[in-house]
Amino acid sequence: MLSRLGALLQEAVGAREPSIDLLEAFVEHWKCITHYYIESTDENTPAKKTDIPWRLKQMLDILVYEERQQTGAGEAGPCLEYLLQHKILETLCTLGKAEYPPGMRQQVFQFFSKLLAQVQHPLLHYLNVHRPVQKLLRLGGTVPGSQTEKEEVQFTTVLCSKIQQDPALLTYILEGKKMVSRKKSSREPSTLPREAANIQDKDDPHSKAPDRSSGGARALSPQPPAEMEEPGGGAADSNLITSLMGLCKSKKGRVALKAQENLLLLVSVASQAAATYLVQSSPCCPAVAEHLCQLYQALPTFLDPADIAALEGISWRLPSAPSDEAAFPGKEALAAFLGWFDYCDHLITEAHMVVADALAKAVAEKLFVEILQPHLLHVSEQSVLTSTALLTAMLRQLRSPALLQEAVAFLLGTEPQPAAPDDGPRTLCTHLIGHCDHLSDEISITTLRLFEELLQKPHERIIRSLVLGYLEGRHYVARGSPEPESYEDTVDLEEDPYFTDGFLDSSFQPSAKHPPAPPTNLDGKTAVTEIVNSFLCLVPEEAKTSAFLEETGYDTYVHDAYGLFQECSSRVAPWGWPLGPTPLDPHEPERPFFEGHFLRMLFDRMSRILEQPYSLNLQVTSVLSRLALFPHPLIHEYLLDPYINLAPGCRSLFSVLVRVIGDLMQRIQRVPQFPGKLLLVRKQLMGQVPGEQLDHQTLLQGVVVLEEFCKELAAIAFVKFPPHGPHLHLSPPREGHV
Repeated sequence: MLSRLGALLQEAVGAREPSIDLLEAFVEHWKCITHYYIESTDENTPAKKTDIPWRLKQMLDILVYEERQQTGAGEAGPCLEYLLQHKILETLCTLGKAEYPPGMRQQVFQFFSKLLAQVQHPLLHYLNVHRPVQKLLRLGGTVPGSQTEKEEVQFTTVLCSKIQQDPALLTYILEGKKMVSRKKSSREPSTLPREAANIQDKDDPHSKAPDRSSGGARALSPQPPAEMEEPGGGAADSNLITSLMGLCKSKKGRVALKAQENLLLLVSVASQAAATYLVQSSPCCPAVAEHLCQLYQALPTFLDPADIAALEGISWRLPSAPSDEAAFPGKEALAAFLGWFDYCDHLITEAHMVVADALAKAVAEKLFVEILQPHLLHVSEQSVLTSTALLTAMLRQLRSPALLQEAVAFLLGTEPQPAAPDDGPRTLCTHLIGHCDHLSDEISITTLRLFEELLQKPHERIIRSLVLGYLEGRHYVARGSPEPESYEDTVDLEEDPYFTDGFLDSSFQPSAKHPPAPPTNLDGKTAVTEIVNSFLCLVPEEAKTSAFLEETGYDTYVHDAYGLFQECSSRVAPWGWPLGPTPLDPHEPERPFFEGHFLRMLFDRMSRILEQPYSLNLQVTSVLSRLALFPHPLIHEYLLDPYINLAPGCRSLFSVLVRVIGDLMQRIQRVPQFPGKLLLVRKQLMGQVPGEQLDHQTLLQGVVVLEEFCKELAAIAFVKFPPHGPHLHLSPPREGHV
C-alpha cells in the first residue's frame, strides 16, 4: 500500500522531490479535515461516514512511508516535523473531546494508537506528543462505560508496550494534569508563532517547512518531562494508571482482561528508577488495593462458609464463577472479589521487587488491617464466620512471597518470641486460636480450616510460631532419669491419672498389650514397627468396626500419607531443618513446659472427641495430621513417639489419646448393644444405610473418628520414619500388625 502510494506520488509530480510531495499530500489531507469543520452544517452524520477516517489513514501511511525512506537513523522527516510543530495531535484531542462529528473520539484513539505503534521514531519524549497523550488518557478515564472502551484499551496497550521497551518513558506518560511549566526556552517545541500554527494560511506548505539548518531539528529534540508538583499532589489526577484502573472495571470481559494485562506489563518494568517512580509518584498501589477493598465491602453480609469454600477455580483471567456450580446469593460478587485478589497476588508475583513490596503492604494495610481485622474481632458471630471463611479462601489462592509475608505478619504478629502461658488474648493470633475453641461449633470449624490452610503455606515462621518455638529445648522430656527399659516403666496404668478404676475393672480390654521394651536403632530412635503398632493397637477391638468394611483399611492411609509427606518435605526443604533432635543434658534442671496456645487448644479439643460433633472432630484430626506430617525431629518426637519419657505435668498427643481411650472404656459400658450400634453408625457415615437418629450418636461417631485417626497417625509415622525420610523398601503392614 505504502509503496504504491509513493509510486503514484512520484508519477504525479515527475522529477520533483519525493519528500516534498509527501509533505504536500500530508498537509492537504490535514487541511481537508479542518475544512470539514468550517463547511459542514450536519451535526448528526457519524464520523465514520465522512472522509475523516480515510484522511487520517492517509496521513498515517505517509508518516510511515516517509520514515522508511529516511536515510539518517533517528532523524525526523518533514511530515513528522510538521505534525509536531503544528500541534496536530493537540487539535485532534480537542476534536475528540467535542465528539463532533459523532464517533470522532473513536477515530482519534485509533489514530494515536496506530501512530505510536507504527512510527518507530521515539515520539513520547516530545512535549507536543506526551502532553496530548495525557489529555487523551484523561478523556478516556472520565467516561466510565463509554462506547470507546475498546479503542481506549488498545491505546493503553501501545503505551505500556512502549514503556516496557524503554522504562525511561514511564515518567513522561504517568504525569497527571498538574504540571508546572518550565521557563520558556529555545529548545521547547511548544512555543510557536501564532501564524505558524494556523494551517488555514498555508497555501504553500513548502515555504512553511522547518529549516533544519537553522535550528528546526534542535527545536524538535526530545524534551524532559515537565516538572511535577509536590509528590502526591497529582495522585488523584487521571493518567495512565487511573485510565487502566477504570478499564479494569469494565463490564466487557475482554476489555477488562486486556487492561489487567496492560497493568501487569506496566508494573513488571525492569528499571529500578521506573519502579520507584511508579510507587512514589503514581496512584498505582493505592488504586489496586482500594478496588480490592471496594469489592470486599460489596459482598453480602451473610455468606455461607461452605459456599465460600466450595467456590474454587477462580482466577483473574477467568473471574466469573463456573456455571456448573450451584448458585447462591452473592456468588457473582464473591467471584469478582476472589478474582481481583488473585490478580493482586499475580501482580505482586510478576512486578518489580520495589512495586511488589509496596503493593503487598498496601493490600495488607487497607484490606487486612483496616477492614478484615475488625470483622475477625467483632462480637457478631456472623461477622466472624464470614470474614474467617473469606480469609481462608484468600490464603488458598495466595502464591506471592511478598503478600504471604504480609499475611503471616498480620495473622501471627511481629513478635518472634513464643507467647507465655498466661498471655491474654491480646493479639489477633491468640484471638483466632480462641475461636477454634468457640462456643459456636461453626466458628470453631471455620477457624480450624483457616489454620489448616495456613500450615500449608511455604513460610517457616508459621510452624515456628505455632508449634516449634515451644518445643525447642525439649522441656517436655524428663531430665535426670535413665531411659526406660520397658514401656511399662513409662506408662504405669495403675498410677496414671488418665486412667480410672472403672477402666481397669472394665471387661473391655485393649486389643493388645503394649509391647515390652521397644527395640531401638543404633541412633536411639524407636523402631518404626513399635510406633506403628502402638497407634494401631490403641483402640480396643471392641471399639473397632473398620475390619467389617473393605474400604477403610490401613493401606489407603499409607498411600495418602506418603503423597502428603513428600509434598510437605519438598515445601520445607529450603529451611534446613536438622535430621535429629538435640541430645539432652542429663544435668540440666527441668523447666516448666508450655506446649503453646495452638497445641493446647488442639489437645483440649482432642480430649473431648467423644463429646463433639462429627464435623468438628474431622477438622481437629485433620489439623493434627497436617502438623504430624512436618519432617522436623521435635514434631515427630512430640506427636508421634509414644515412648518418650514425659516430664511431670506434660502431655503429648499419644498421652491425650490414651486418656480418651480410658474415658471410652467407661462410656461404652453404659451403651447397650454397643458393637452393633457402632457398626450401624459407621455405615451411616459411609452412606451405606439411611441416616436415622440413634441414642449416643455423638459418642458413636466420635469412636469412629478416633479409630480412623489412630490409623492415620500410624500411617504418617510409617512413611516418616526416620524423620528425614520414609523407608520406601518397607511394605505397609496389615491393620493391627507390622
